[in-house]
Amino acid sequence: MKILVIDGQGGRLGRKLLENIRKICPEAEITAVGTNSIATQNMMNSGCADHLATGENAVIVACRTAKIIVGPFGIATADAMMGEISPAMANAVASSSGYRVLIPMNLCSTYIAGVTAGSAAILEDAMQHIRQLAGEEC
Repeated sequence: MKILVIDGQGGRLGRKLLENIRKICPEAEITAVGTNSIATQNMMNSGCADHLATGENAVIVACRTAKIIVGPFGIATADAMMGEISPAMANAVASSSGYRVLIPMNLCSTYIAGVTAGSAAILEDAMQHIRQLAGEEC
């Protein structure tokens, strides 16, 4: 199972996602792509990614083969994350044949109704859904 984790800014959410995904899917092939080198470095420090890359083209290429794409909601929104998500990146995520598991965040001039700030339940719900999607492969 190919799982792609995309994050930007400081990569803290991406790191948490990687650590949790590795726990529930130890056999998954996990690629982490940061929109900047700091995010990639933080995700690398988790020790949970099989492959790491940085930048727009890495997002575009990785989205082509990922079965599951995981990250903050902004990865599918052009100009999100203080401009780190280019229209090409957002299009690659949104048009990928991979299944998207997006974590809602009320940041960067975006409000997602029903989301309470920092809810651990959101992350747990995402992990349960990934576990279901991966089925026997996890």
